[in-house]
Amino acid sequence: MTLFSLIIALLIEQVRPLPAQQVVLDPLGRLSAALTERFNDGQVRNGRIAWLLVIVLGTAGTALLHWLLSSLHPLFAFAFDIGVLYLTMGFRQESHFFTDIHLALRMGEIDRARALLGEWRGGQYREASSSEVARLAIEQGLVSSHRNVFGVVFWFIVLPGPAGAVLYRLARYFAEDWGMRRDAEFGAFGQFARKAFEVIDFVPVRLTAASFSVMGDFEDAVYCWRTQAMLWPDKASGILLASGAGAMGVRLGMPVHESGEVVERPEMGLGEEADADYMQSTVGLVWRALLLCLVLLALVGIAGWVGG
Repeated sequence: MTLFSLIIALLIEQVRPLPAQQVVLDPLGRLSAALTERFNDGQVRNGRIAWLLVIVLGTAGTALLHWLLSSLHPLFAFAFDIGVLYLTMGFRQESHFFTDIHLALRMGEIDRARALLGEWRGGQYREASSSEVARLAIEQGLVSSHRNVFGVVFWFIVLPGPAGAVLYRLARYFAEDWGMRRDAEFGAFGQFARKAFEVIDFVPVRLTAASFSVMGDFEDAVYCWRTQAMLWPDKASGILLASGAGAMGVRLGMPVHESGEVVERPEMGLGEEADADYMQSTVGLVWRALLLCLVLLALVGIAGWVGG
């Protein structure tokens, strides 16, 4: 049932992408604001309490509801699994930016590609070259594919029912909403959320990187992972970018023009400059990695059925 739930949810999302802002992000934003107002005193302790409150209740509530539906009829639980995956995965939530940027670069519409990239990443890229635009889009695509798909899939498989998918999605949201805050007024409230997500994402991010490596140039991917990943400011993203770039034989990272200045960044990967062709290669790599995960899950299910 786990495999079929994943496949059906992916198909539904491809046909009818979830309006994530209205359905998921806005309600979570209101919840985050309410918890911040109630608990935030600028200290780590209350941040930990607020995080545990929402994560434990959300995860346990999902598991309980799945169990109740399963006790009524397995098909109810199956439909519930698909619904939760549809709400938590979001393969198409950001991929339309990638697709539109790719098309704009193919058509030579560099200004439109820059504008789309700025809308996606939240910066300004008026002086970015076509290679820089492609490079940044590939980086964003690799990280987004993990956080919107592979990480959710891992925890969906690990925990009973769809509880793991809810755990990962909530933990990711609050790590970004609270953990990235640096203003003095917010204080250290978000430190626990950031560190907790690092623990939750520790295994999934490495499995995603391993999938990229297996489905691309394995030797170069592993070499870049071992020698370059630690140079990136965010270690998890560095692992994904180094392995993905090595697998495709493209160079990512490096200085880019962003918001009116040159941002210095370490080099990730080996090989040629990024361009629209490598954006297409990124799509292929992500889909092959996802197919690998589904095949492995199917083999595990077959082995369990035969062994049983």
